[in-house]
Amino acid sequence: MYEDFIKGAKDGFRTVIQIMPTLVGLMVAVGVLRASGFLNAVGKLFGGLTDRIGFPSDLVPLVFIKMFSSSAATGLVLDIFKTYGPDSYIGMITSIMMSCTETIFYTMSVYFLAAKVTKTRYTLAGALLATIAGIAASVVLAGMG
Repeated sequence: MYEDFIKGAKDGFRTVIQIMPTLVGLMVAVGVLRASGFLNAVGKLFGGLTDRIGFPSDLVPLVFIKMFSSSAATGLVLDIFKTYGPDSYIGMITSIMMSCTETIFYTMSVYFLAAKVTKTRYTLAGALLATIAGIAASVVLAGMG
């Protein structure tokens, strides 16, 4: 049993080594987007549309970042909580949305690379549809609370 554990640990370590460049690249890209003010510009750009459908424009940057990095999204969540409070309508949408959505591009790049998946066919479309459903559910559920 111990030998199997050691073998599994070695395989896991090799996987970490393989995905590390992708992980570092994603984290740096998200940091650059956040520091440059690009995310705020995106929020303002889509704000008029999202406000009309009941989704606060302040959460638009969170939607985009969550698709790439859950860690970076957590940083935005903390900023949202400091500004609006965790029990506010926006805070509740944020909490539910973080649980109802996935880090699409991170998952596809890191895990598919590690598993050597090359045929992704409908993965992106399905993941985006699921994310939209998660966002809609977060707005509806927060509105009920």
